[in-house]
Amino acid sequence: MFDVAVFGSLFLTLFVIMDPPGITPIFLALTAGRPAKVQKRMAFQAVCVAFGVIAVFGVLGHQILDYLHVSVPALMIAGGLLLLLIALDLLTGKTDEPQQTKDVNVALVPLGMPLLAGPGAIVSVILAVQKAHSVTTQLSVWTAIIAIHVVLWLVMRYSLVIIRIIKDGGVVLVTRLAGMMLSAIAVQQIINGVTQVIQNS
Repeated sequence: MFDVAVFGSLFLTLFVIMDPPGITPIFLALTAGRPAKVQKRMAFQAVCVAFGVIAVFGVLGHQILDYLHVSVPALMIAGGLLLLLIALDLLTGKTDEPQQTKDVNVALVPLGMPLLAGPGAIVSVILAVQKAHSVTTQLSVWTAIIAIHVVLWLVMRYSLVIIRIIKDGGVVLVTRLAGMMLSAIAVQQIINGVTQVIQNS
């Protein structure tokens, strides 16, 4: 039988961590200036990249981290620093320069990883898969993972309607707000990683 409790718990956890509503302004800011068809494709690519990363870590997470001698807090701090660099670009307007962004597939980095498939989501999936000892719970875990990625795709795919309403000036405003939000997320991620290092020492 399908374990609704396991599904609901992991889905809600990933919903909070991956934050589909919160990713909307960041997605709009990073893909601004591109044709709608390209933006839709990038939304799909970002979700595919995120799912691929999550799936790999769900299956081989502990082995990968142990082989690389990387701790979970280190992963969190590194992801936070990467996000902070991207947030600074958004805040300073560097993403407005076509030569810096038009030829770069932001669906891979930072959208796919570490924004969607960030340390928090990766750790949550690793722990959920580790605790799933039966076929039923494994099925519930992977169904929750697929479901959250479908939600993420739908949110980004249909957020393009917002662009038609807010126009270019609104996109600039959204870009700055996204930079502020992303910098806060990055700093919090770094704090969480440092806190875990202190607690484990």
